Amino acid sequence: MRKWIQLLIIVLFITSCKSAMIAPKEVVETEPTLAYKQQMENLEHGIYFRANGNEPEWSLKISENDIEFTSLKPGFESLKGAHVDPIRAMDANVKMYRVATAKGIMNIQIQQQECINMMSGYKSAYTVRIEIPKEKSGDSTNFNGCGSYITDSRLHDIWVLEKLNGNAASLTNFSKELPNLEINSTTNQFMGFAGCNRMSGTIFFEKGLLRFSNTITTLMACGDNNKESEFITALESTTAYKVENLRLTLSNQSGVELVFKKVD
Repeated sequence: MRKWIQLLIIVLFITSCKSAMIAPKEVVETEPTLAYKQQMENLEHGIYFRANGNEPEWSLKISENDIEFTSLKPGFESLKGAHVDPIRAMDANVKMYRVATAKGIMNIQIQQQECINMMSGYKSAYTVRIEIPKEKSGDSTNFNGCGSYITDSRLHDIWVLEKLNGNAASLTNFSKELPNLEINSTTNQFMGFAGCNRMSGTIFFEKGLLRFSNTITTLMACGDNNKESEFITALESTTAYKVENLRLTLSNQSGVELVFKKVD
Protein backbone atom coordinates (compact mmCIF):
# COMPACT_ATOMS: atom_id res chain seq x y z
CA MET A 1 0.00 0.00 0.00
CA ARG A 2 2.85 2.35 0.91
CA LYS A 3 4.41 1.78 -2.53
CA TRP A 4 1.17 2.75 -4.24
CA ILE A 5 0.94 5.95 -2.18
CA GLN A 6 4.56 6.84 -3.06
CA LEU A 7 3.86 6.18 -6.75
CA LEU A 8 0.74 8.36 -6.65
CA ILE A 9 2.72 11.20 -5.04
CA ILE A 10 5.38 10.97 -7.79
CA VAL A 11 2.73 11.05 -10.54
CA LEU A 12 1.03 14.09 -8.99
CA PHE A 13 4.38 15.85 -8.65
CA ILE A 14 5.26 15.27 -12.31
CA THR A 15 1.79 16.42 -13.41
CA SER A 16 2.01 19.65 -11.39
CA CYS A 17 5.46 20.41 -12.83
CA LYS A 18 4.16 19.99 -16.37
CA SER A 19 1.20 22.29 -15.74
CA ALA A 20 3.52 24.90 -14.24
CA MET A 21 5.71 24.99 -17.33
CA ILE A 22 5.21 28.16 -19.38
CA ALA A 23 4.57 27.55 -23.02
CA PRO A 24 7.04 29.39 -25.23
CA LYS A 25 5.63 32.55 -26.77
CA GLU A 26 4.83 32.25 -30.41
CA VAL A 27 6.76 34.77 -32.48
CA VAL A 28 4.42 36.68 -34.75
CA GLU A 29 5.99 38.26 -37.77
CA THR A 30 4.21 41.50 -38.64
CA GLU A 31 4.10 42.81 -42.18
CA PRO A 32 5.36 46.43 -42.52
CA THR A 33 2.54 48.90 -43.06
CA LEU A 34 1.98 50.59 -46.41
CA ALA A 35 2.96 53.95 -44.89
CA TYR A 36 6.27 52.49 -43.68
CA LYS A 37 6.99 50.93 -47.07
CA GLN A 38 6.30 54.22 -48.81
CA GLN A 39 8.50 56.10 -46.35
CA MET A 40 11.39 53.75 -47.06
CA GLU A 41 10.81 54.07 -50.80
CA ASN A 42 10.73 57.87 -50.52
CA LEU A 43 14.11 57.86 -48.78
CA GLU A 44 15.69 55.34 -51.13
CA HIS A 45 14.53 56.93 -54.38
CA GLY A 46 14.25 60.60 -53.43
CA ILE A 47 10.48 60.75 -54.00
CA TYR A 48 9.14 64.19 -53.09
CA PHE A 49 5.57 64.05 -54.41
CA ARG A 50 2.90 61.34 -54.50
CA ALA A 51 -0.59 61.30 -55.92
CA ASN A 52 -3.34 58.77 -56.51
CA GLY A 53 -6.89 58.47 -57.77
CA ASN A 54 -9.72 56.04 -58.39
CA GLU A 55 -11.97 54.82 -61.19
CA PRO A 56 -9.65 53.52 -62.43
CA GLU A 57 -7.10 53.25 -59.65
CA TRP A 58 -3.83 55.05 -60.44
CA SER A 59 -0.74 56.45 -58.73
CA LEU A 60 1.98 58.99 -59.49
CA LYS A 61 5.48 59.31 -58.01
CA ILE A 62 7.79 62.25 -58.70
CA SER A 63 11.41 61.82 -57.62
CA GLU A 64 14.70 63.61 -58.16
CA ASN A 65 15.44 61.35 -61.14
CA ASP A 66 12.18 60.33 -62.78
CA ILE A 67 8.40 60.63 -62.90
CA GLU A 68 6.40 57.38 -62.84
CA PHE A 69 2.70 56.81 -63.49
CA THR A 70 0.90 53.48 -63.03
CA SER A 71 -2.77 52.57 -63.36
CA LEU A 72 -5.22 49.70 -63.75
CA LYS A 73 -6.55 51.12 -67.01
CA PRO A 74 -5.62 48.87 -69.96
CA GLY A 75 -3.00 50.52 -72.15
CA PHE A 76 -1.90 52.87 -69.34
CA GLU A 77 -0.44 50.36 -66.88
CA SER A 78 2.98 52.04 -66.64
CA LEU A 79 4.43 55.29 -68.00
CA LYS A 80 7.82 56.60 -66.97
CA GLY A 81 10.05 59.47 -67.97
CA ALA A 82 13.04 61.47 -66.79
CA HIS A 83 12.45 64.22 -64.22
CA VAL A 84 11.77 67.67 -65.66
CA ASP A 85 11.36 71.04 -63.99
CA PRO A 86 7.76 72.24 -63.83
CA ILE A 87 6.29 75.27 -65.58
CA ARG A 88 4.85 77.55 -62.90
CA ALA A 89 1.73 79.69 -63.22
CA MET A 90 2.20 83.38 -62.53
CA ASP A 91 -0.93 84.04 -60.49
CA ALA A 92 -1.53 80.77 -58.58
CA ASN A 93 0.30 77.82 -57.04
CA VAL A 94 -0.05 75.63 -60.11
CA LYS A 95 2.72 73.57 -61.68
CA MET A 96 2.75 71.86 -65.07
CA TYR A 97 5.04 68.94 -65.92
CA ARG A 98 5.49 67.83 -69.52
CA VAL A 99 7.04 64.38 -69.32
CA ALA A 100 8.34 62.49 -72.36
CA THR A 101 7.44 58.79 -72.14
CA ALA A 102 7.58 55.83 -74.53
CA LYS A 103 3.94 56.52 -75.42
CA GLY A 104 4.31 60.26 -75.93
CA ILE A 105 4.02 63.37 -73.78
CA MET A 106 2.32 63.04 -70.38
CA ASN A 107 0.97 66.34 -69.03
CA ILE A 108 0.69 66.66 -65.23
CA GLN A 109 -0.98 69.58 -63.46
CA ILE A 110 -0.54 70.02 -59.70
CA GLN A 111 -2.63 72.74 -58.05
CA GLN A 112 -2.66 73.79 -54.41
CA GLN A 113 -6.30 73.16 -53.55
CA GLU A 114 -7.89 70.92 -50.93
CA CYS A 115 -8.70 67.54 -52.41
CA ILE A 116 -10.67 64.68 -50.87
CA ASN A 117 -10.20 61.08 -51.99
CA MET A 118 -13.72 59.80 -52.62
CA MET A 119 -12.82 56.24 -51.63
CA SER A 120 -10.83 56.79 -48.42
CA GLY A 121 -12.04 60.25 -47.42
CA TYR A 122 -8.40 61.29 -46.91
CA LYS A 123 -7.74 65.02 -47.42
CA SER A 124 -4.76 66.28 -49.40
CA ALA A 125 -3.53 69.80 -50.08
CA TYR A 126 -3.26 69.41 -53.86
CA THR A 127 -5.46 68.39 -56.77
CA VAL A 128 -3.76 66.50 -59.59
CA ARG A 129 -4.83 66.14 -63.22
CA ILE A 130 -2.95 63.94 -65.67
CA GLU A 131 -3.56 64.11 -69.40
CA ILE A 132 -2.16 61.48 -71.75
CA PRO A 133 -2.81 62.18 -75.45
CA LYS A 134 -3.54 59.26 -77.74
CA GLU A 135 -0.94 58.77 -80.43
CA LYS A 136 -3.20 58.74 -83.52
CA SER A 137 -6.62 60.17 -82.77
CA GLY A 138 -5.43 63.32 -81.04
CA ASP A 139 -7.86 62.68 -78.17
CA SER A 140 -6.55 62.32 -74.62
CA THR A 141 -7.21 60.19 -71.56
CA ASN A 142 -7.52 62.06 -68.25
CA PHE A 143 -6.90 60.95 -64.69
CA ASN A 144 -7.96 63.07 -61.68
CA GLY A 145 -6.93 62.68 -58.05
CA CYS A 146 -5.18 64.08 -55.00
CA GLY A 147 -1.55 64.48 -54.03
CA SER A 148 0.90 65.60 -51.34
CA TYR A 149 4.50 66.71 -51.09
CA ILE A 150 6.80 64.55 -48.96
CA THR A 151 8.56 66.81 -46.46
CA ASP A 152 12.34 66.39 -46.44
CA SER A 153 13.06 63.90 -43.63
CA ARG A 154 16.41 65.59 -42.95
CA LEU A 155 14.49 68.44 -41.32
CA HIS A 156 13.12 66.03 -38.71
CA ASP A 157 15.41 66.88 -35.80
CA ILE A 158 16.27 69.31 -33.01
CA TRP A 159 18.21 72.40 -34.04
CA VAL A 160 19.87 75.11 -31.91
CA LEU A 161 20.48 78.60 -33.26
CA GLU A 162 24.08 79.31 -34.22
CA LYS A 163 23.76 82.51 -36.28
CA LEU A 164 21.10 85.21 -36.55
CA ASN A 165 21.28 87.53 -39.57
CA GLY A 166 24.99 86.88 -40.00
CA ASN A 167 25.94 87.31 -36.33
CA ALA A 168 26.88 84.55 -33.89
CA ALA A 169 24.03 83.76 -31.49
CA SER A 170 24.89 84.69 -27.89
CA LEU A 171 23.18 84.10 -24.56
CA THR A 172 23.57 87.81 -23.82
CA ASN A 173 20.80 88.43 -26.37
CA PHE A 174 18.40 85.75 -25.12
CA SER A 175 16.89 84.50 -21.86
CA LYS A 176 18.08 81.24 -20.25
CA GLU A 177 19.04 79.45 -23.49
CA LEU A 178 19.57 79.94 -27.20
CA PRO A 179 16.56 79.67 -29.52
CA ASN A 180 15.91 76.15 -30.76
CA LEU A 181 13.61 74.29 -33.14
CA GLU A 182 12.19 70.80 -33.03
CA ILE A 183 10.76 69.99 -36.46
CA ASN A 184 8.41 67.08 -37.09
CA SER A 185 8.51 66.34 -40.84
CA THR A 186 5.72 63.77 -40.51
CA THR A 187 3.10 66.15 -39.10
CA ASN A 188 4.60 69.35 -40.58
CA GLN A 189 4.70 71.01 -37.19
CA PHE A 190 7.44 72.66 -35.14
CA MET A 191 7.97 73.72 -31.56
CA GLY A 192 10.80 75.16 -29.51
CA PHE A 193 12.17 78.19 -27.69
CA ALA A 194 12.19 81.62 -29.38
CA GLY A 195 14.67 83.28 -27.01
CA CYS A 196 12.24 84.36 -24.31
CA ASN A 197 9.02 82.42 -24.90
CA ARG A 198 8.10 78.89 -25.94
CA MET A 199 6.72 78.69 -29.47
CA SER A 200 4.95 76.32 -31.84
CA GLY A 201 3.57 76.42 -35.36
CA THR A 202 3.33 74.69 -38.71
CA ILE A 203 5.60 74.33 -41.72
CA PHE A 204 4.66 74.50 -45.39
CA PHE A 205 6.85 72.38 -47.64
CA GLU A 206 7.23 71.94 -51.36
CA LYS A 207 10.32 70.92 -53.29
CA GLY A 208 12.75 73.82 -52.86
CA LEU A 209 10.36 75.75 -50.60
CA LEU A 210 10.03 75.88 -46.81
CA ARG A 211 7.91 78.28 -44.78
CA PHE A 212 7.25 78.58 -41.03
CA SER A 213 3.79 79.93 -40.21
CA ASN A 214 0.97 80.10 -37.66
CA THR A 215 3.57 80.78 -34.96
CA ILE A 216 2.16 80.90 -31.42
CA THR A 217 4.23 81.94 -28.40
CA THR A 218 3.71 82.20 -24.68
CA LEU A 219 3.39 85.71 -23.20
CA MET A 220 6.46 86.12 -20.99
CA ALA A 221 7.84 89.67 -20.71
CA CYS A 222 11.24 89.94 -22.42
CA GLY A 223 14.18 92.20 -21.62
CA ASP A 224 15.18 95.16 -23.78
CA ASN A 225 18.22 93.36 -25.23
CA ASN A 226 16.34 90.17 -26.07
CA LYS A 227 16.28 89.44 -29.81
CA GLU A 228 13.28 87.12 -29.81
CA SER A 229 11.25 89.33 -32.15
CA GLU A 230 14.17 89.53 -34.60
CA PHE A 231 14.48 85.75 -34.50
CA ILE A 232 10.76 85.14 -35.13
CA THR A 233 10.70 87.69 -37.97
CA ALA A 234 13.65 85.93 -39.61
CA LEU A 235 12.05 82.52 -39.10
CA GLU A 236 8.73 83.55 -40.65
CA SER A 237 10.47 85.18 -43.64
CA THR A 238 12.13 81.87 -44.59
CA THR A 239 11.47 80.54 -48.08
CA ALA A 240 14.47 78.25 -48.71
CA TYR A 241 16.67 75.89 -46.73
CA LYS A 242 19.81 73.79 -46.89
CA VAL A 243 20.89 70.85 -44.73
CA GLU A 244 24.63 70.28 -44.77
CA ASN A 245 27.40 69.35 -42.31
CA LEU A 246 24.91 68.92 -39.42
CA ARG A 247 23.59 72.43 -39.99
CA LEU A 248 20.26 73.81 -41.14
CA THR A 249 20.48 77.10 -43.02
CA LEU A 250 17.28 79.11 -43.54
CA SER A 251 17.17 81.91 -46.08
CA ASN A 252 15.00 84.02 -48.37
CA GLN A 253 15.56 86.15 -51.46
CA SER A 254 17.44 88.72 -49.35
CA GLY A 255 20.02 86.15 -48.20
CA VAL A 256 20.85 83.89 -45.26
CA GLU A 257 18.91 84.69 -42.11
CA LEU A 258 19.33 81.78 -39.69
CA VAL A 259 21.85 78.99 -39.18
CA PHE A 260 21.11 76.13 -36.75
CA LYS A 261 23.30 73.32 -35.50
CA LYS A 262 21.91 69.82 -35.06
CA VAL A 263 21.85 68.50 -31.50
CA ASP A 264 21.21 64.95 -30.25
